[in-house]
Amino acid sequence: MTSIVNTAQAEAWNGYEGSHWADNHDRYDAVNNGFNDHLLRAAAIGEHDQVLDVGCGNGQVTRLAARLAPLGAATGLDLSAPMLRRARALADAEGVRNLAFEQGDAQVHPFPEGAYDVAISRFGVMFFADPVAAFANIGRALRPGGRVAFLALQTMDRNDLGRVFAGLRALLPPTAAVEAAHGPGPDSLADPARVRQIFTAAGFSDVACTPVEAPQVWGRDTEDAAAFLGDWGPVHHWLGQVDAAAAAKVRRALAEALAPFEQDGAVRLNGAALLITALRP
Repeated sequence: MTSIVNTAQAEAWNGYEGSHWADNHDRYDAVNNGFNDHLLRAAAIGEHDQVLDVGCGNGQVTRLAARLAPLGAATGLDLSAPMLRRARALADAEGVRNLAFEQGDAQVHPFPEGAYDVAISRFGVMFFADPVAAFANIGRALRPGGRVAFLALQTMDRNDLGRVFAGLRALLPPTAAVEAAHGPGPDSLADPARVRQIFTAAGFSDVACTPVEAPQVWGRDTEDAAAFLGDWGPVHHWLGQVDAAAAAKVRRALAEALAPFEQDGAVRLNGAALLITALRP
């Protein structure tokens, strides 16, 4: 593995967070795979393309990209060793051969210059300590005229999960709101103006931001979804800051907030994302 500058994220994704995502890969894909069509349509992957999947996680999007480029290849990069182990195992099980997975920090990873036709990411590019440096490094990995298609989360108030969490704010520790609002994190690329500024500074042109939505399945019923969401990294972290009685109260409130979204054998929340596209001149 190459050098890491995003040490806090590396610790999280090689600790509880990464292990939980790897152990529950099918559930996290159920949360996020409604956005796959938006991403892959924008990426316009051709059969000969070399594709870079940034923050590939458990590798579902990498595998999809590899299938779209049967005469090319896809490379998935991620900080998380547990998730990369899962990604390799799933690719082997599905018989997808024209791909590779590498562990590294995209902000400093020594990509071969001009090696890729397109870079993609499904919610893996919001956590850079220095986003301009990271996207400039990714840009160097693209051939002239190469393109990016990245999905980033919109702010919580744009989706149903934000409405679920709104009812929990009074029960969570005060630091939770501060942590969510500062530094690299899920909504760090939610502002189109900031996105355009970052990508332009990183050397990209034709930067566009398109709001997209998709249903996200969090569980088969309220109890199942509340248990899963309660163990999701950010919530797990917040609950670790309060005593057992307070944590139990939050979990009960979480189930109550999710109950209205249960229908037809699943708990479905509407998710909102920003689809970011740009070109390397």
